Amino acid sequence: MRAAVVTPDHSVEIQDKTLRELKYGEALLSMEYCGVCHTDLHVKNGDFGEVPGIILGHEGIGIVKQIGPGVTSLKPGERASVAWFYKGCGHCEYCNSGNETLCRDVQNAGFSVDGGMAEECIVVADYAVKVPENLDPAAASSITCAGVTTYKAVKVSKIKPGQWIAIYGLGGLGNLALQYAKNVFNAKVVAIDVNDAQLEFAQSVGADLVINPLKEDAAKIMQEKIGGAHASVVTAVARSAFNSAVDCVRAGGRIVAVGLPPESMDLNIPRLVLDGIQVVGSLVGTREDLKEAFQFAAEGKVVPKVSKRPLNDINTIFEEMKNGKITGRMVIDLSL
Repeated sequence: MRAAVVTPDHSVEIQDKTLRELKYGEALLSMEYCGVCHTDLHVKNGDFGEVPGIILGHEGIGIVKQIGPGVTSLKPGERASVAWFYKGCGHCEYCNSGNETLCRDVQNAGFSVDGGMAEECIVVADYAVKVPENLDPAAASSITCAGVTTYKAVKVSKIKPGQWIAIYGLGGLGNLALQYAKNVFNAKVVAIDVNDAQLEFAQSVGADLVINPLKEDAAKIMQEKIGGAHASVVTAVARSAFNSAVDCVRAGGRIVAVGLPPESMDLNIPRLVLDGIQVVGSLVGTREDLKEAFQFAAEGKVVPKVSKRPLNDINTIFEEMKNGKITGRMVIDLSL
């Protein structure tokens, strides 16, 4: 089968691979689509550790082709996901308290185990979430990571209907964060991005206020116009976005960190203490979060903007990603 494999020189090659036999509790998916995430770029570059030989991809959707012994949660012919949260240990304090993505023995698709950017992929059946029948599989691929990550982040922000939430970065993650915040949580949304095209798209999907921080002081505008945001979610990978997110919230506000910039953010400790500001991190989502995120997309409350590309385009897509030329989500179509 064809697969996108990380090479020792931090590139990606399309190689012919043969998968091993299924073990107890596993299933084999015939892959339809796999989204391309910024995390894939980090993995390729070795930013989280060197993983030459690994098959990329954690935004995968495929049809169950075969099930191994002991599998009862999936049946051949059903559509299921390949997500970043590939498998937890199942018995630690995190796995048993609704925080399974924090498991210290977690396995991640496309990083510690082979992922879904291939014609076939092995999954642990109990960790592969079924896709609603009325949800387009190409759109569903974006929900497996970008969608569930931002849905979880908005949940973590504790935003309430009618309150203001600032979304920093309106790319593949941010545009979905905006839609979940607006259409599921009924919040007022401020969209902040340095790309005017992204801001135009944000307006088209319901942003109540858009700001380009290259032209205006985003935090100052929010404090003046709306009294500060009640919460902010940062999907951008710039230190300046995190710093602005702290400055933009009102007293009692909460900042949710999602993006992974290489630098540290600045924190005004007296303001954090005196104004009761909270800063929290949010890492992807649990299986239950993904079920919910899929369902809201199936109901039409969230519509991912996807562009389909062949597997051979993967290195070109990474270049476009580095240069900020991607609007929405690039999705590998394994039929091309």
